[in-house]
Amino acid sequence: MSTNHVDATSEAAPCVMVIFGITGDLTKRKLIPALINLAQENLLSKQFAIVGFAMNDYTTDSFRKVLGEEIPKFAPEAIDLKMWKWLAERIYYIKGEFQDAEAFQRLKQQIVDAEKQHDIAGNRFFYLAVAPRFFSPVVQQLGAAGLTQEENGNWARVIVEKPFGHDLESARQLNSELKKVLNEKQIYRIDHYLGKETVQNVMVFRFSNNIIEPLWNRNYVDHVQITAAETVGVEHRGAFYETAGALRDMVPNHLFQLLTMTAMEPPISFEADEVRNKQAEVLHAVQPLSPEDVLTCMVRGQYAEGNADGQRVVGYRNEPDVAHDSNTETFVALKLLIDNWRWAGVPFYLRTGKRLASRATEIVIQFRRTPFVLFRNTAVRNLETNRLVIHIQPDEGISLSFGAKVPGSVMRLGLVNMDFDYATYFGAEHGTGYERLLRDCMAGDATLFQRSDMVEAGWNVIQPIIDVWRALPARGFPNYAAGSWGPVDAEELLFRDGRAWRCIGEEDVDLHGPHASHDKDKVGTP
Repeated sequence: MSTNHVDATSEAAPCVMVIFGITGDLTKRKLIPALINLAQENLLSKQFAIVGFAMNDYTTDSFRKVLGEEIPKFAPEAIDLKMWKWLAERIYYIKGEFQDAEAFQRLKQQIVDAEKQHDIAGNRFFYLAVAPRFFSPVVQQLGAAGLTQEENGNWARVIVEKPFGHDLESARQLNSELKKVLNEKQIYRIDHYLGKETVQNVMVFRFSNNIIEPLWNRNYVDHVQITAAETVGVEHRGAFYETAGALRDMVPNHLFQLLTMTAMEPPISFEADEVRNKQAEVLHAVQPLSPEDVLTCMVRGQYAEGNADGQRVVGYRNEPDVAHDSNTETFVALKLLIDNWRWAGVPFYLRTGKRLASRATEIVIQFRRTPFVLFRNTAVRNLETNRLVIHIQPDEGISLSFGAKVPGSVMRLGLVNMDFDYATYFGAEHGTGYERLLRDCMAGDATLFQRSDMVEAGWNVIQPIIDVWRALPARGFPNYAAGSWGPVDAEELLFRDGRAWRCIGEEDVDLHGPHASHDKDKVGTP
């Protein structure tokens, strides 16, 4: 996307990758399989090495052995054993505390040794797969050890996993602490959602198709829906979720990334900063929320026991490491307005939640209804509106619904779909979603990574929600059954505006009556 990006078929630059917290699940499930996939596609340099840093009691040999046993169990697809053997010989391990200066000196020496062993010029990037409280200490230690310096044309970069703070103040503080050691171009704030092909395709779809782009504005679009729904509960993340909740966990990163790609103005190029400038503009243009807006345009929910995937499941308050009287939200729905020329008056509805009826992430562009004049003296009672749906997961693709005459002697209209899915046209995607992001970091292309001003602008939008919800604890939790589509208030949020959520996973139905989209789900308190 950026002109900094190397040719799509060429190897990434030679480098050493340092993974802090390498003994965690992320390494086994995502990072190592992604690197193997890159190597199989000849997109990973032969001059490459990994140095792992964690507190567990391993040596390089014992850690290689453990990884070799565990990765096949956790990887999403079968691992090429020949490629794994090649990569394993390039993996090294350092045991140490994240705030131990002496351990970072040992890390520095291991990096230098690996560079000599594999003929690597001095490029390094550091992946912080650690708890957020360690982000600043690790970066400070890297700086003190001289590992973040860029000399003789070599580069040093740091990948930071979300969350980037837990509110506006902490996000600003984190950015400030990172920038005491690094410059902004060295910081890569990763969001794995952006590794998905369909997310990256949003801009291509919009800006390369002259059929679509002229319609992408307030004159033709009635409203936009963005959904990120999960069928799973909090599983083993109860302790983390109690401190985060659905709002902090999903909205300022995943959902706002989808929002900005959907609503942004055309950039003058695909240079990283040009794209991110336009995304930042969207967040700055979101209409500020008053306390009254929070009370009327934001919905929170928490799941009770119910049925999910054919099994009876417990409510959130009965999950491990969750307080029995917890007021943490597991569902959020928001109505936002973007105060600019393109989107004035067009509401953007966002929702995300755990234990919902189906797993789906999608962007819905609901177009305005055509005038009824032509059909006034026919049997047609309602005109369905055109709808464009960008499916992000689990099945990546794009569908467009439009009206057509139902065969017969009477004028009746029905909705039909034109569907495109990636698996049919390009074959099933074989990847973890991290391949593109890791390679972009090696190439110095930051297009799909958040910039500090974007992070702070996102938190600035939701800070009023955090403040009001902190002052007014939720009443009536739990308020939706596991396996439903969330609390009734989420349906009412759209129904008050004469709209309804798209009926995910079911046939399209009349969208004009109350709760029409999810009557079969029996949404509400069990």
